[in-house]
Amino acid sequence: MRWTTKIDSKIKEIELRKQPVIIRVNKFDEESASKFAMEVAAAHNTGQKVIPVVIDSYGGQVYGLMSMISAIKHAELPVATIVEGKAMSCGAILFSCGTEGYRFMDPDATLMIHDVSSMDMGKVEELKAGAKEADRLNEKVYKMMAQNCGKKDDYFLKIVDKKKHADWFLDANETKKHGLANHLRVPKLHIDVTVNIDFE
Repeated sequence: MRWTTKIDSKIKEIELRKQPVIIRVNKFDEESASKFAMEVAAAHNTGQKVIPVVIDSYGGQVYGLMSMISAIKHAELPVATIVEGKAMSCGAILFSCGTEGYRFMDPDATLMIHDVSSMDMGKVEELKAGAKEADRLNEKVYKMMAQNCGKKDDYFLKIVDKKKHADWFLDANETKKHGLANHLRVPKLHIDVTVNIDFE
């Protein structure tokens, strides 16, 4: 995604006090989640009316994802999620968290949905606890995606069940069919700088 500036011909020089914030997400871990939250906060001070979040990711840690979702939920501006290339695993869930009407996907991009993975190692009881937590998170994220898309809570879970929980790859048209994408294009951000004189 790129942004352009349109400057009124009456203005000779201009310096933006704050550059527009365009957030790019490639990883899902503690560091990227912290950076994401700071960028969302910074976007509120630039004068922009929407926060673009560009996703091109194979996924990552679900707890990092949950931190990013929290930042989106607490944002006072609409958040536009834009898929360029791929949004897999955590990336697909984050994509669904964009404000309704502001979810964009490149026509050639790919989205992939699958179950939460448990990477635990250790004693049997520890493995059981890890599996239980993975099940809890799995149900939570599928429900969240469904609600974001205006579907019943078990909408995506039922589809994944039918696919026997194999990785589910979707092209752009399929994401729109399931209510994930609103637009099959990458938007442009325009900045207008004008001089207005009012006479009272």
